[in-house]
Amino acid sequence: MNTKPLKKTDMQSIAQLQTQLDELRRRLNIDDRGAILFRVDLSYGDDEVALVEADGYGGATLRVVEGHYPVDFFTHEERVFPTEAAAVIAAEALRMSITA
Repeated sequence: MNTKPLKKTDMQSIAQLQTQLDELRRRLNIDDRGAILFRVDLSYGDDEVALVEADGYGGATLRVVEGHYPVDFFTHEERVFPTEAAAVIAAEALRMSITA
């Protein structure tokens, strides 16, 4: 955590880099780091949820959590995928296996 305000030139550099990063992600069709791409309840009583979170580099993590995500939760399972689409497909398959 910084304790002093940034210089104006440093703030401008960060803003410029962020703009370039945002444009690159738009062009490559990938989401920002931490973006929740998919979320589904897996149970009624246990508050178990499957969610897919983008890593910001085109991949994603599938997590099965219990509790009150994102505030107070326990991670039961975590799998990393090379693409966001693969993680969403795996989450949908997990949902279908629970409801079948």
